[in-house]
Parts: sequence; structure tokens; C-alpha cells
Amino acid sequence: MTLNRRIFLGTTGAAAAGLSAPMVLAQGRPRVVVVGGGAGGATVARYIAKDSKGEVDVTLIEPSRTYYTCFFSNLYLGGFRELSDIAHSYGTLAASYGINVVHDWATGVDPDARTVSLAGGGSLPYDKLILSPGIDFVDGAVEGWDVSAQNKMPHAYKAGSQTELLKAQIMAMPEGGTFAMVAPPNPYRCPPGPYERVSMVAHVLKARNPTAKIIVADPKPKFSKMALFQEGWANHYEGMVDWIGEEFGGGNVSVNPDAMTVTIDGEETKVDVCNVIPAMKAGRIAEMAGVTDGNWAPVNAADMSSKANPDIYVLGDASQQGDMPKSGFSANSQAKVCANAVRGALTGSKVFPAKFSNTCWSLIGTEDGVKVGATYEATPEKIAKVDGFISQTGEGADLRKATYEESLGWYAGITSDMFG
Repeated sequence: MTLNRRIFLGTTGAAAAGLSAPMVLAQGRPRVVVVGGGAGGATVARYIAKDSKGEVDVTLIEPSRTYYTCFFSNLYLGGFRELSDIAHSYGTLAASYGINVVHDWATGVDPDARTVSLAGGGSLPYDKLILSPGIDFVDGAVEGWDVSAQNKMPHAYKAGSQTELLKAQIMAMPEGGTFAMVAPPNPYRCPPGPYERVSMVAHVLKARNPTAKIIVADPKPKFSKMALFQEGWANHYEGMVDWIGEEFGGGNVSVNPDAMTVTIDGEETKVDVCNVIPAMKAGRIAEMAGVTDGNWAPVNAADMSSKANPDIYVLGDASQQGDMPKSGFSANSQAKVCANAVRGALTGSKVFPAKFSNTCWSLIGTEDGVKVGATYEATPEKIAKVDGFISQTGEGADLRKATYEESLGWYAGITSDMFG
């Protein structure tokens, strides 16, 4: 691969770059287009390009020139990381792997013509299309809130400016103020997990604003690592966190962004910061491609191909695949299985049986890390959990510190695996 094959487009597309559209890709090679440059998309693009050794033409469509990881974004809120620590570019994917990195929005898919249309004009042809668009929000999921209110009541579930905004609001809270979170129903993207976020907000407030309060309105009766978080909140932030679950009206919530109020089961509370995390669905391009059924895109476990179209694959948060959580680790794991399958389909290379794994770390307090994880296999029906593990309550400080340090090594490893 030579460097002159790189295509960098601004967010206004081909016209702004002075290129004619549609773009002409290398002739005589199968073409893979990947939409979305996160844990799934960046990984699958890199692995196909790397392992095909020039046999496959790979294009990655991603509007952002800098990608901020959702995983570890809570640590930025808690003061354990700078925003620059979770920022990554696509330069190595282009320079070292010959991937065409197109900075534009994918606005449509024509499955019959096998093309992806771009916001800036023109379209890209494909032989195989891989969608890894992450999440969008379900309209009307939280009464009184929509995306037009995200600057007053941020979701911070797409890392970057929203994360910066939420942190600025937390830092500006008055003494003794109230932080409220509207937690999402299952299934939801994690990380950035809501309950790690509560922990990181509490960590900041304990140091800067120790009389502040945190209210969590949750439509679920329980959540992942619940006993571990509740133990940690009692140990580190006693009396600060009020978690209101389904039994006590946590799912009966409305908000008023103009008045900065949250109403839980009929009781209105004035708040200073409100983090609204609505119900989620697959990123909109999956719906445009015709591969969703309800909120998510069903896939075949063996290769992550869409059940609606064998030439379209869906990775990560957007997919409905079975037992795996919607995590960056999951997307990265799925991407490697998909890359092997797509390369095999296009070049005849060997395809190995699908195996998947996931671990999710959370930081509760300083050097107090916990984790949960599992291994999975492909069955005809779904990705099925084989076995799993979880941190235990009452663990010693040395073990919790080691768990946190393990997460740091994982972050360095997975971001290198994604971006080269």
C-alpha cells in the first residue's frame, strides 16, 4: 500500500476536498466499506487491511477526525484522566495500513447497487459493508427531554464535547448542590457505565463539594456489579448517593431542562446538574441500510453478518447478537471475528471458528477497581455465554488496586489494536 492512496475528507465531504465524486477506488480488488470508526469499525478496518496484505481495498467512513473513547471517559469526569488521554487519530490506519479514511457522514445505503452515499456528495461502492455506528437515542424515552436539550441536560454518552460539558457543569455546582442522573433501561452502551459515572462524580464532589448530593433515577430493579458499587458508595461516599430503583418509582421520571427540575414518581426536585441517559437504539445508518428489527440489528453469531442481508455486517453496540454486553471490548472482539470472515469470503483465506470475549472494568474510588467478564461462542441462534467472572465484595485493597492497574494496561492495548 502506498501513501498516495489515502483520502482525507473534511466533514463537508468530497467537494470541500476538491475531489470529484463518486471516488474511484483501486480496480481489480474486492472493496470493503466500514461505517463508524470506534472500537468495532477501526479494529475491523485495520485487521482486514493488515491481514489481506493488499488484496482487499478498505475504506473507513468516520465524520470525526479525533475519536474520543467512551471507555475511560468517566475517568476524565473523575479527574483521573485528561481529555487528551482518551483522544485518538486515524493517521496510522491510513499511513501504515493503506486504509482510505473518509471524514464524512454516511447518509444512506443502497443494498441493491451496493453503494454508501455521503453527506458531502457522491457515493462509495462496496462488495462487503460493515456497519459499526454505535448508538442513537429512542425518541421520547425520557419525558421532557430530546437532543435539543443536550446542552442543558447532557447525556455524555458520545464522548468528546458532551463529556467536557458535563464535567464543566459538575465543577460549577454550588456548595451543597444536587447532581441528578436519569439512568437508561437495558440494553445500553457500557462503558461509559452509569454507575461508574456516579462513582466518578461522587469522587470529585467529595473533594470539592462534600455536602453535595447525587440522585439516580433508575428504571431497572438492579444493575451490573450492583453489590460492588453499593459497597463502594458506602465505603467512599457515605450518604452522598441516593439510588432510586424501579420499586420506588425510578422509571416514572420526567425532566424540565428550562426549569432544571427532575420529577420522580410525582415528586419534583430542583437540581443543579442533570445527566439524562435515554433508552438507546442502533445508530441510524443501520436502519437506513434496512438491517434493523426494532431498535437493534440482528446478526448471525458466526460472522456478525446481518440476518437481513448477507453482504452487510453489524458490529458492537448497534448489533443484536445475544449475550454480549454493548461494550468497547465486545465490539473489538466481534470485529476480529468479522474481519476473518469477510477476508475469507473475499479472498478464500482460512476462516477460523468464532470465539468472543469481554471484560468491563469500573473505577469506584482511588485505586478501587472492579471488573466483570465472560467468554462466548457462536451458536446457530446467538452469541452464547460460556463462562464468566466478577469481582467480589469485600476484596482487599491490593487486589482492587491490581484490578485498576490491569484496566490501564487493557486501555493501552485495545487502543493500539484499534488505531495501530
